[in-house]
This record gives sequence, C-alpha cells and structure tokens, in this order.
Amino acid sequence: MPGEHQDTETPTIYVKACINGARTPDQHPHLPVTPGQLAAEAVAAHRAGAKAVHMHPKNADGRDSLLAAEVDAAVAAVRETLPGLPLGVTTGFWALPDAQQRLDAVAGWEVLPDFASLNWHEPGSPELARLLLDRGLGVEVGIFHAEAARSWATSDVAAHCMRVMIELGADGDVATADEILALVAAADSPAPVLLHGLDESCWPLLQHAGLRGLQTRIGLEDTLTLPDGSVAAGNAELVSAAVDLLSR
Repeated sequence: MPGEHQDTETPTIYVKACINGARTPDQHPHLPVTPGQLAAEAVAAHRAGAKAVHMHPKNADGRDSLLAAEVDAAVAAVRETLPGLPLGVTTGFWALPDAQQRLDAVAGWEVLPDFASLNWHEPGSPELARLLLDRGLGVEVGIFHAEAARSWATSDVAAHCMRVMIELGADGDVATADEILALVAAADSPAPVLLHGLDESCWPLLQHAGLRGLQTRIGLEDTLTLPDGSVAAGNAELVSAAVDLLSR
C-alpha cells in the first residue's frame, strides 16, 4: 500500500494526529503555522503516541495553502526533524477553490508527503485522486456523508485508497457514523477505516471508533479541548488523552 509504513502486526490502537487543520492562529495560542512549528508539533504528537501525522501547510497569513512553496517547506521541515514519520497533507478545496488550479498545484509539489487527504464530495476529487496515485502518494479519502460514500464506493478509486476516513461534523452522532460505515463496508475496499468527529462530536466519535476497532485521529484540527472540557495545551496533550481513553 503506497504512502505509509505498515506494522507487522495490526496495532490495537491507531491514532493519527491532525495537528492544525483549517483553523487560524487566533483560535489557539499553540496552533502550528510555520514549517518549524509544524515540525515541532508533529514530533511532539508522535512521541505522545500518534502513529502518523496530518497537517495543513499555511501561507504567511496563517491560511491553508496547496501551493508548492508552502507544501514543500512544511514537508521538508518535518522530514528533516523526524525522518520516517508517516506524513500527510490536505488537498482541501477551500484552500484553492478551482479544480484545475488544485490539480496544477499538487502536480507542482516537489517535496512529497507520504499521503494526502482528499474529500470525495469536493469538485474534481476523482481526477485529483488519480494524480496523487500516479505520483506514488497514498490517498486518504474523506467521506462526509452517505451520498459521498455511495459515489466513492462505485468509483474506480475505491480499490486503491490507503485509508477511508469517515469525517463527521460537530453534530455527528454514532447512528450516522454506523450508517456510513455500513456503506463503506459494502464497497469491499481493502483500505482501513478511520472515524473521527469535530468539536462537540470529537470525543464521543473517537470513543466509538475504539469500540468498533477502527482507526481514529485527534489534534487541534478536530478539537481544542480535552475530554473534561478544558483547553488543551497542544497536540501532544490531545494525543495522550486519546490514547488513554482508547486504552480503557
């Protein structure tokens, strides 16, 4: 499977760190933005128990960027700081809301991550998935709702994804997660499934992922608070809390 090192045995707990997301620096004092900050948070999250890291390279204004200058610099910084860490980046359409320009930007990356996330419902995603695969990158497909799950399941990309992420919003619940999980399972994809939520749904869905034996993720992209409602100091504290919760 392209894009990520595999353990010889399937880990009982698989937590990926999503260290910044589309959030901006005004939302948390330790949100990583610069290449150096991204590298430091990636290392801290890994040491806290994260098996892989997902990040959003940013421009000078703290906004998500898909352009080679920002992506190459961010990936290079993490690579230099912790070689071998499984590393992914976003391809979110909001960062460059034109399907062709997004393709062109990704085609221009020179310092490659191991994988990239791709939200199936966004315009031009099938074409972008094929480009990522052609470049030797793993494709983490993001499934936000049942319609996207059905569309992805009938595509020629489904058999080639390295991970299927069921990504629910703040109002997401266990019933919705299970509905989409059933649709994904029906596709008979060989890819592992990761379930996560956002803000209010983050910790309940992380716990549900553990109960279902699924991969999951945590980080400042998904929530700024710990299970007790207090603000997290950073990604490492969130990862530690997730590993503790899933170990119970």
